[in-house]
Amino acid sequence: MSKRLQVVLPDTEMSDLQRVAKRERLTVGEWVRRALRDARASRPAIDAETKLKAVRRGAQYSFPSADPEQMLREIERGYQG
Repeated sequence: MSKRLQVVLPDTEMSDLQRVAKRERLTVGEWVRRALRDARASRPAIDAETKLKAVRRGAQYSFPSADPEQMLREIERGYQG
């Protein structure tokens, strides 16, 4: 289902949007939808506090690990078959 969004802009700002949309051969509506998608995509899906909690929880554990150079060599060998 689609929803309608109404945004009130000053005339000068609307003229600017119309000019930009026309230059890109888009309707103003499509230009705005793309701008909103881009803005949403540039924001993290999870807030910083949630990420920090996950990192802190993981840091409580002590798991064995190989030397980073050794791990990289093993990964590379896996790619090569």
